Amino acid sequence: MKNAPLSTSAATRSDRQRRVLPALADAVVFREADAGELRRINEIIAAAMDTWRLSERVKRISLPLYRYQADDLEHLQIIVAATEAVDIVGVAAIEAADPGECPAGQSGALLHGLYIDPRRHRSGLGTRLLQRMETIAVAQGFDGLLVKAQREATAFFEARGFTRLPIEDHSRDYPYRYWKPC
Repeated sequence: MKNAPLSTSAATRSDRQRRVLPALADAVVFREADAGELRRINEIIAAAMDTWRLSERVKRISLPLYRYQADDLEHLQIIVAATEAVDIVGVAAIEAADPGECPAGQSGALLHGLYIDPRRHRSGLGTRLLQRMETIAVAQGFDGLLVKAQREATAFFEARGFTRLPIEDHSRDYPYRYWKPC
């Protein structure tokens, strides 16, 4: 029967499969993003931002600033986390950090963004994507990784060995800057 309703056991099995989906972080591959994936990448960013503790107005106004455009692929190294079944489930980007933002005498890669599909939060995917970005920073010869975190994400970065940088210039320094030597 083509259009027969799902049986209760089939529907339950489907629900169970959806709940297990976040645990499949080990089935993820990391690769460079391409322009054809920007729509999906920006959907992930919007979904991740929707979990932030910000007013809806601030989210609406800020979202266009977080979205990636085709020309960003020329200036940022954008890495996606993808599965065969779901396609893109996470994205991160780095670029060279302003030397004035890094600890004295250190060169750093700025983690421009780390966004995970909310259905994959707490699955280890964010940690694995962050580790991939650290590996890329080392390969590019940087001394460390600089992060300008959302306030809610500070515990995530602290738990992964990042230390908070002191605010030296209140008119310039972002309050939640973190550094991790590579």
